[in-house]
Amino acid sequence: MRTPAALLLGLLAALPPLAAAHPNPVSGPPHPARNPASRVMLAVPGLPADSHAIDFARLPRLPVEHVVVSDVRARPGTPVPAGRLAKDVGGVNQHNYLIHHAGRYWAMWSDGPRIEDMVGQVVKFATSADGRRWEAPRFLTGYPPGSGPDSPHYNTRRKEGLRYIARGFWVRDGELLALASLDEAAGFFGPSLELRAWRWNAAADRWDDAGVVQKDAINNFPPQRLPTGEWAMTRRKHDYNRTGVELLIGGVRALNDWTSVPVVGGAGGDVALKAEEPIWWTLPDGNLVALFRDNAKSGYIFRSFSTDAGRTWSRPVATDFPDARSKLHGLRLRDGRYVLVSNANPRGRDPLTLAVSRDGIVFDQLFYLVGGRHVDYPHVYEHDGHVYVAHSGGKQSVEIQRVRVADLGGVGGG
Repeated sequence: MRTPAALLLGLLAALPPLAAAHPNPVSGPPHPARNPASRVMLAVPGLPADSHAIDFARLPRLPVEHVVVSDVRARPGTPVPAGRLAKDVGGVNQHNYLIHHAGRYWAMWSDGPRIEDMVGQVVKFATSADGRRWEAPRFLTGYPPGSGPDSPHYNTRRKEGLRYIARGFWVRDGELLALASLDEAAGFFGPSLELRAWRWNAAADRWDDAGVVQKDAINNFPPQRLPTGEWAMTRRKHDYNRTGVELLIGGVRALNDWTSVPVVGGAGGDVALKAEEPIWWTLPDGNLVALFRDNAKSGYIFRSFSTDAGRTWSRPVATDFPDARSKLHGLRLRDGRYVLVSNANPRGRDPLTLAVSRDGIVFDQLFYLVGGRHVDYPHVYEHDGHVYVAHSGGKQSVEIQRVRVADLGGVGGG
């Protein structure tokens, strides 16, 4: 008679090899339900297996048209203090957003007095008929309450003063809205944090205050439609470093009607990731993917999936897509492909790259878009056969790179 130990060994010997029965999920093909833990996000033929070893200067270059919408360094009469360079004074232009509405292109951004997000920072906008020639910038928000140039706290990092931060355009029920956050300027972010909206008044040629969209919230990009028809946008609360990143779902019944669900935990939760400035999009099968900048300096983009319209999310994992710890943005093109613009060089915010994917999960093309200098904070918009990438130059200019969709190759790469 065989002993129990011998029987167990016989059963184990009859099983298929472990690797065959359970492929390595980390290196296997990613899938929102079957393999959300996969690291695979970049699969460009000819690039090194170690994505941190990519020579970004040698990436294929896209033909672009370049235009400057605003540049604080060009302000006439800006004094240059002793020991400073002209390029280092004049203020900040950062947090760029684009849209095409009512026959015109619209751009908005944060405009501050010295460096980003100081007391007195405002949101400005400009419009263009063709996306190339832009009218002079104008105030969208006005100065924050009690925090204008006549305030003793102006141009400081004090909790006694407030700042606006541009948060994007949103067309809701045919109306053009502009979003901006408001909070104390001492840190990121103040306890009075709120997301507010302004409504474009075409008859009066001005923006009218539309009130609070969500208390204790700053989004990263404006709301997008879920497959359910609801709107959704990412949310960070004033204490998001402790409480994590969330998703706001709603916006249908009212401008300020939202439900907030957790996406990634804060301190004590997903400790390997310090999630910043998340983005998300809908995949061809209706599932969702979210991408995160990692302030823990891993040098990679983190990724999470949702298979229930954003109500729950898989644990974020570090992908093999490199990142410089900077804001990123992407979208699905009308031809079905996806583009992602980011600072892919993990050593710094130079250059901005543009990646192309067929399925919205793995990218098989990677292009050099613009660089040779500090470039960051992109926002991507598609219109009339072109991809428009608004970005900042040295945090002092609002610039646009215009790329023909046809120059991205055929559907599915090439």
